[in-house]
Amino acid sequence: MTIPTGRGVVWLDTPPFPEAARRALADDQLRANLRQATTTIRDKRLRVTGELSDWEQLRAAGAAIKADVGRHLDRYLVQLEESVTRAGGIVHWARDADEATGIAGDLIEAAGAREVVKVKSMVTQEIDLNTALAARGIAAYETDLAELIVQLGDDRPSHILVPAIHRNRTEIRDIFTANMARNGRPAPDGLTDEPAALAEAARLHLREKFLTAGVAISGANFAIADTGTIVVVESEGNGRMCLTLPDSLITIMGIEKVLPTFADLEVFLQLLPRSSTGERMNPYTSLWTGVTPGDGPQNFHLILLDNGRTATLADPVGRQALACIRCSACLNVCPVYERTGGHAYGSVYPGPIGAVLTPQLVGVEHAATLPFASTLCGACYDACPVKINIPEVLTHLRAKVVEHKRLPTFEAGAMAAAAALFSAPRLLGLAEWLAARGGRLVARGGRIRSLPFARAWTGSRDLPAPALPSFRSWWRRQQ
Repeated sequence: MTIPTGRGVVWLDTPPFPEAARRALADDQLRANLRQATTTIRDKRLRVTGELSDWEQLRAAGAAIKADVGRHLDRYLVQLEESVTRAGGIVHWARDADEATGIAGDLIEAAGAREVVKVKSMVTQEIDLNTALAARGIAAYETDLAELIVQLGDDRPSHILVPAIHRNRTEIRDIFTANMARNGRPAPDGLTDEPAALAEAARLHLREKFLTAGVAISGANFAIADTGTIVVVESEGNGRMCLTLPDSLITIMGIEKVLPTFADLEVFLQLLPRSSTGERMNPYTSLWTGVTPGDGPQNFHLILLDNGRTATLADPVGRQALACIRCSACLNVCPVYERTGGHAYGSVYPGPIGAVLTPQLVGVEHAATLPFASTLCGACYDACPVKINIPEVLTHLRAKVVEHKRLPTFEAGAMAAAAALFSAPRLLGLAEWLAARGGRLVARGGRIRSLPFARAWTGSRDLPAPALPSFRSWWRRQQ
């Protein structure tokens, strides 16, 4: 079960990260699946990024473009709306998940459709679009292979790029065999767990959906402000089918995905495939600008989603997370993610980027343990193609969590008393004099073994007895 928090979606039935992580660590099969997959992707990424002598310059360029977008987001969004409208599209603005799912549902019903096909999209998971549509009697079918596996298995995604990374081939075969028939064409008889056979089963299952669906829903990797062009990159071709065959296309994108100019796309089409799949270029890069009579969807709607992003933008440190291009490089190098998987994070955004993005989108009170789901080793910062300083944001959010929780009443009172004491020199001197004499009364061998008001603290450590004379007394004599 998921819950819209007003700005995002968290999973209510997922325990806090420490508890969920302990459960994941006990699952040997899960850890083996994760280790195999993340190691493979990580090694591919290192090979293809090492081929470029200007990789670090590309990272710096990507970071600079994203920083510029953050500074002038209001201007670029208005420009994007004007460009999309001029090209024949219709732009909608959504403050939160409820507004976005409501707009999408209204558009689908206006088109007379009861079924939609979907391109893989993190933002539609963020707003729990499938559940919202199901409540209106609209069936949404995932067409990405990994997302299809997750949907048929009544599961949740555990990786930004490879949502079914926690499943092995045998598990996938069993899911297809048991569940494909409920959504359409059943799995072939005698289906094996060979990758080619599994892919062919998915292809046959989805083909009728592509050919009959009147409405498709996509996310967006990028949106170009000066041309109104929307960009989706993928590896399988399912997205291309969704983006060209249906009569109506609805794209839902976070407002941070905008790029200023078409030329900026060159940088990210080098950064993204190398950082995500370890490829030199994406097998499928789809770009469209509004509508073209007689070619592709004849109705295009763009829903621009805030859902906590404006609030995140207001934080000078935390806003770095909005530069994320959803490549998953940080997940593949993270020692914590590799051992716990994505479900332990309790959000559609797992791993290091999820640990800094989710608490900002939903509020730290709904994800208080995530900023602590890290060793702060910095591997994510080194791998990030747009140089998001994730360790810096993590420590920043940890401070926010502590501030949100406040101190216990006794400790808060003690801190207030200490503040008053340290701001009054004479009172501090008296306290030092009393502490020195009282401390030496309870000390043994120059160490205080136990204090009645701090047993939990002194139970695991000794406290040196206060020195006599005190520094203050010694200093006065020296003067």
